[in-house]
Amino acid sequence: MRRLIQLTLLAACLTTTVGCFVPIYSARPERRVQQLLYTSDDLRSIVDEWERFWFLDSPSHLTPIRTHGGIL
Repeated sequence: MRRLIQLTLLAACLTTTVGCFVPIYSARPERRVQQLLYTSDDLRSIVDEWERFWFLDSPSHLTPIRTHGGIL
């Protein structure tokens, strides 16, 4: 049982550091810049998706001047 727990912890440590052993981006500078731009564009679009999901991107129908609805 102890050996199984040790192997599980070792596997968890190795799988979380894949980016260090296997490079995520290309070694060529031109290709790496293109990959980084694509990644940053994908991360930027997450905010737009989040706002659209929660309906935060729709315009507000509230008036800029608050009125109480009575006769002034």
